[in-house]
This record gives sequence, C-alpha cells and structure tokens, in this order.
Amino acid sequence: MPNVPANVVKELAPTGKLRVAMNFGNSVLAQKDSVTGAPRGVAAALARELARRLDVEIAFTGFDAAGKVTDAAKEGGLDIVFLAIDPVRGAGIDFTGPYVLIEGAYAVPVDSKIERNEEVDVAGHRVAVAKGSAYDLYLTRAIKNATLVREPSGPQAMDRFVRDKLEVAAGVKQPIVAFAKRHGGLRVLPGRFMVIEQAMGTMKGRPAGSRYLREFIEQMKASGFVAKALAESGQTDAGVAPPTPIA
Repeated sequence: MPNVPANVVKELAPTGKLRVAMNFGNSVLAQKDSVTGAPRGVAAALARELARRLDVEIAFTGFDAAGKVTDAAKEGGLDIVFLAIDPVRGAGIDFTGPYVLIEGAYAVPVDSKIERNEEVDVAGHRVAVAKGSAYDLYLTRAIKNATLVREPSGPQAMDRFVRDKLEVAAGVKQPIVAFAKRHGGLRVLPGRFMVIEQAMGTMKGRPAGSRYLREFIEQMKASGFVAKALAESGQTDAGVAPPTPIA
C-alpha cells in the first residue's frame, strides 16, 4: 500500500470515505455494469485505484449529465469529480492535467445543407446541447449567431433535436455517432469542433490533495493504467492525454 501523507488523505476523504461522482452521461468515461449496475470504465477504475492508495472506502454517486455533477460539487458532499477542464468549472474545482482527450462533434439531418463545422454558427440554426456540459460551456463562448437549445442531459438534447427538427445537435463524438447510427436520417459532420480535455478534480481549498491528484494522474497515464482501462471498457477511440508538467 502506497504511503500517502495523512494530510492528503484528510483533504481528499474528509469523512473517511472517498465520495466520487460518476457521470454516466459520458459513456466514454463511465458505464454501468449490465449485471450489477456498479460503475465501470476508466473513471471508476481511477477512482478505485485512488481509494486503494488512500486506504479508504469509496462511495459512488451517479449522475446523468456533467452539469449536474458541477451543481452537486457546489453544494458539497463530493470529493472527486471527473469532468472536462473549463474555466467556469475551475472557479470551484482544482483540476489535474487531462488524462483522456475526446472530441466534440455535430450531427445534422442527412439532407441538411451544413457540410462543415464552420457552417454551424449561422443565424437561424438551433443547436441542441446538454446544459452545463463541456461543449455547452465552450459553445456559449464560441457561438455568436446560432442559438443553443439546452436540455438537462445529452440523451434529452438528442431527443429534442429529433423531435423538434432542430438544425444541429452537439455532443461527445462517440455518443453522437452511436445515436446517428440508431436513428435513420442523420449524419455526423467530419472532424471536430473542439477537443475535450477530461480530468480528475477535487474541490478548491485542498492544496495537498490537489497536488497529490495531479501527480497521481500523471503516474496513471505513464504506467499504461489509463490506456488499459479504456481498452477494457471498449473505448479505444478515446486517446490518452500527453504528459502534463506539474507546477
């Protein structure tokens, strides 16, 4: 068992348990076991390894959207989150360097005149997004002419896109591609509109814990742990992030 300083354990697991948020709305990072319902995937694997090193029990709380994780983090009751790095979220969360890089992609009706990502931001285009997601936060800053139509979760945003015949849907590439395959009459635009840097985070005000997390993530990338966890959960399209210098 790694010898973790007591102040790190106290900061990261102040109640004696490591309270971890699982965003099942991002299927690249987190999935539910089909038999037990237990969290699986790269985020769950990292959380369990961290709890093992801290020598504490783990308590998972499931969410269906990243925005809901962020809201819950503000209210307290969470120690560890797995979210994309964003300056808005960074006001209350200390992030590690990214451990996985995923892409944001657009889907459009098959007969849409939109062919390229750069053609989305046009007056009159309505873009379905999950409220508070990394791509919602990014597009809120980047989109100048189109209108963002927000729903509480990714699946609800995609349903709204189809039901109301919106011009565009935005999301994480893998779920967007899977949705387009399940529903006829849709296509995914080539390329990406953003790179989403997925990181581990803890609440502000835990300096020793935050530094330990940053070092932990770099070790997990370098050792092959992250790549193995992605492969075991069938997410080989996601890339392991390059090393991040620790200040």
